Amino acid sequence: MITSEGLIKQISSTIGKTKVLELSLILKEQNFTLRDLIDLTFYADKNIAFRAAWILENLFLKEPELYEADLDYLIVRIKDVKYASCQRHYAKIWMHITEAKTNEAIKKKLKSADLEPVVEKCFDWLIDPKVKAAVKVFAADTLFNLKDRYPWITEELENQVKFLMKTGSAAIQFRGKKLLSLI
Repeated sequence: MITSEGLIKQISSTIGKTKVLELSLILKEQNFTLRDLIDLTFYADKNIAFRAAWILENLFLKEPELYEADLDYLIVRIKDVKYASCQRHYAKIWMHITEAKTNEAIKKKLKSADLEPVVEKCFDWLIDPKVKAAVKVFAADTLFNLKDRYPWITEELENQVKFLMKTGSAAIQFRGKKLLSLI
């Protein structure tokens, strides 16, 4: 049975996609608690935190309905995401689970959840010039996905996207045009 300490040992050195997928499968089979994995994404060593976040993304997005009970914890902890390498994984998770095509159990759970911490963090990532383009793209998509729930998002997102597009990367330009055409 893998423990948090055992997982830390496994991810203390460089790992690749194959190892991430292997560890994700092991953690799922052993019912490793998602809360413990989320906590590891805040580990003092940012490399271990990054690898834990990478595993979290793969584990969670494979079958998010298995972790419905942990969504509230994922919401609460998003405000604490600091490492740039972890931001990408959290933003990608939120982008996918807020999509219209997400699992029904997840949709139901999200309907009753307070997602304002997610909205706030996504806007923080959009505004912060140090945040990587991929994180901004995923955050913008998450906000777009939540615009019907929080109607005030539309205008603010539109303004932020236009601002980002003034000097943004090719990824920002491409996604920005797409989002603006859908708004």
